[in-house]
Amino acid sequence: MRQSQRLDSILSRLSEDGSVGVTVLARELGVSVATIRRDLERLESQRLLSRTHGGAVAHGVLYELPLRYRAGRHEAEKHRIAEVAATRLGDARVVGLTGGTTTTEVARRIAGNALTVVTNALNIAAELAVRPNLKLVVTGGVARPESYELIGPLADATLDGLNLDVVFVGVDGASRAGMTTHHEVEAHTNRRMIERARRVVVVCDASKIGRAALAVICPARTVDELITDTTAGESELAALRGAGVRVIAV
Repeated sequence: MRQSQRLDSILSRLSEDGSVGVTVLARELGVSVATIRRDLERLESQRLLSRTHGGAVAHGVLYELPLRYRAGRHEAEKHRIAEVAATRLGDARVVGLTGGTTTTEVARRIAGNALTVVTNALNIAAELAVRPNLKLVVTGGVARPESYELIGPLADATLDGLNLDVVFVGVDGASRAGMTTHHEVEAHTNRRMIERARRVVVVCDASKIGRAALAVICPARTVDELITDTTAGESELAALRGAGVRVIAV
């Protein structure tokens, strides 16, 4: 197993369990205890975890994995969600995309259409910039390394002058309490993009359903449609429907 794969596995376990043990990781990943300790040291130097005696702990209950470590999680589900999301364009000609792994998949599936795409996500912009059939508008702003999103007053100022037919929004939590993310300034910029759109579609896999991160992007009632996968809990989906959201589970 390559080091990048080990680091991904370690961070995924941290995200799910909140802590990891050196001995257990070494056994499960098939490497030495010394190798795992070096991996934990590397991740700690990047401020992605805190080492403890015999292991490591995450920094919070809803731990935010940097985007580069999240791309492979729930991959099949994200592909299905993106396929359905791409069919929800309708007559939209100006499409907004916030950052996130699922919105990145949506971007790939709508890239063949003749559209104007507005995004604050650097990775999405990099993929779409080579598409001659698209008009790409990228906001200004300060780059956030964890999500590759441009955020803050410069991003907000760009969005204030634009009108969107539909926006596809990635979230870290989706519940009746609202759509949430880990960073308050990112939430504000995403909210501004939502305010400029006629229709709001949230795309997220089932691991986000019923959960709440630090910062509220928007109330649930602001969302027109939420596309997720069928492993989401029915009670949580019913709560979202009760808040006025049209839920599509694929």
